[in-house]
Amino acid sequence: MISLFKMEDIVKMFRIAAKEAIEASDPTAIEFGVVTSVTPLKILVEQKKLLTIAQLVLTRNVRDYELEMTVEQVKKKFIVHNALQMGDKVMLVKMQGGQKYIVLDKEVI
Repeated sequence: MISLFKMEDIVKMFRIAAKEAIEASDPTAIEFGVVTSVTPLKILVEQKKLLTIAQLVLTRNVRDYELEMTVEQVKKKFIVHNALQMGDKVMLVKMQGGQKYIVLDKEVI
């Protein structure tokens, strides 16, 4: 029979192993960056990683897009100018594995 003290040690080891496995899988995380170039798009993340368009997934919050609205009973199309500009501070979600980043939104001060 395993003593209670040894069982606690085994449980601790399982917890440590589970935590290390999660960290090794490079889980999803929120990160912040700055747009350093618009054409081609480049974002510097936490002053150490330079991401290019191949690594980025842009949401509508950081792109220009067309919107149709009814104004005084008339349908009109409008362009919403949300495209990233040089120096914009952005919030990103690092996808599991760290190969792709979703650019969620611009940071508003």
